[in-house]
Amino acid sequence: MTSGYILVTGGAGYIGSHTTLCLLQNGYKVIIVDNLCNSYSESISRVKDISGCKSSDLLFFKLSVNNKKKLSAVFNKYPIDAVIHFAGLKSVSESIRDPLSYYHNNVTATCTLLECMEAAGCYKIVFSSSATVYGNAKDEFIKEDAPVSPLTPYGRSKLMCEEVIKDSCISNPSMCAAILRYFNPVGCHKSGLIGENPKNAPNNLMPCVTDAMMKKVPMKLYGEDYATHDGTAVRDFIHVEDLAAGHLAALRKLQSIQVSFCKIYNMGNGVGSSVKEVIFTMETVTGVTVPFVVSPRRPGDAEKVVACPDRAFSELKWKPVKKLEDMCSSAWNWKYSNPDGYKMEKKMNFGGNHKVMLTKLKKNFSFIDHISISRAA
Repeated sequence: MTSGYILVTGGAGYIGSHTTLCLLQNGYKVIIVDNLCNSYSESISRVKDISGCKSSDLLFFKLSVNNKKKLSAVFNKYPIDAVIHFAGLKSVSESIRDPLSYYHNNVTATCTLLECMEAAGCYKIVFSSSATVYGNAKDEFIKEDAPVSPLTPYGRSKLMCEEVIKDSCISNPSMCAAILRYFNPVGCHKSGLIGENPKNAPNNLMPCVTDAMMKKVPMKLYGEDYATHDGTAVRDFIHVEDLAAGHLAALRKLQSIQVSFCKIYNMGNGVGSSVKEVIFTMETVTGVTVPFVVSPRRPGDAEKVVACPDRAFSELKWKPVKKLEDMCSSAWNWKYSNPDGYKMEKKMNFGGNHKVMLTKLKKNFSFIDHISISRAA
């Protein structure tokens, strides 16, 4: 444990908020930097409520990581022992339409962050990367040394960030980095208070599934002609709470190291599930139909991406514990409890009291009790 703060960029977002909660529950103090371009400050309020932390243990600054002047001021004012870097744009399809935004917000911002870290004498970073860097991998289970060939500007921006961090570690013997390549994070916190709530139209599978269930409007299933067992794309899904625990494990690994270090870790279950399997599991767990229509494949979508996570299991002493059923039930619990996402509280006027909010929501949605107790615990 350290006496300083852990700086979490993008900490108001989906994975960032869950990781912040995990850090607080394990005795860390956190500073969140987030420009809220695709997230809500309400998630931070809810993290405070769930954790019961002191106000001084969780600080928030609304700013872009690209704002070097303001970011440097944060580093200069507070003792920061390490950084977990989530901030960045993450839509595959959007990156194809607007690649320059992705290179600016992902790559340039990472350079700015590293410059601020070095100036402040902060040399430990956990980086949020992606399995999209592997592209159409040929191996059944992808290892960290597999060839990288990202198919989209988003994937290329993540790979560029990795290279920037690697080069920083080579040039500065004090720098230590853990690069975490996520496979497919899904699910939400068991409380139902924080979850995945993109401001724009959802691109990830699970929000599309729960939107279709809630609105009774068919979602698009992109591609039914892949060379997989049911024709739909196969992915390695990991519960976001397991992924948050993986960040904690990576942070502890870096804190135990006194020499230059930079290593890549796959963060996945090592089990592939197809899009249809996710849909049918969701229907089985909840008893609610998931309407969908088959559409053509999307550009940039790989056929099968499944991790070999053995390195993370052995070196980080971490292993995911939640199953696909847990992922589906917790995602539906979040959506059913918060049909308008983080806008729900203002709309229903609960005055910032999330315990009151959850009590009232349970009265309105009888399904929540069943999910919270039997599935998301």
